[in-house]
Amino acid sequence: MGKKARIRSISICLLRRGEEILVHESYDSVKERGFARPLGGGIDFGETSAEAAIREIKEELGLDITEVKLLGVVENIFIYEGEPGHEMVFVYDGRFVDESLYERESLDGVEGKRQFKAVWRSPEALRHGPYYLVPEEIWTFL
Repeated sequence: MGKKARIRSISICLLRRGEEILVHESYDSVKERGFARPLGGGIDFGETSAEAAIREIKEELGLDITEVKLLGVVENIFIYEGEPGHEMVFVYDGRFVDESLYERESLDGVEGKRQFKAVWRSPEALRHGPYYLVPEEIWTFL
């Protein structure tokens, strides 16, 4: 019968360096378009959305964050690689415990077995591409 469609709850964290935010850039081969998303991921059963934001940054970057504050929640209905997706996105603001991280142009990350670079991007770069900010609704928090 196939995989059952479901709404996924996730937490993301807007880590800021001045006006720039830290994002993970990726590419949708069906749309032939790049996108950038702040770091974060799924909320585990029994875990608060704030705990999930902290845990996800620790898992992806191996780094600790503090001053985690909920900015709001957005609903994200999207198509990725030709498949529909639906998320409730808890958007947090936070800061790295280690202030020296803000001096780096990129940070090494891992998601599962896949490695990636988290990079600082300005609002202008995220508006004009080639990597566009998703979900678009988080612009209200920038």
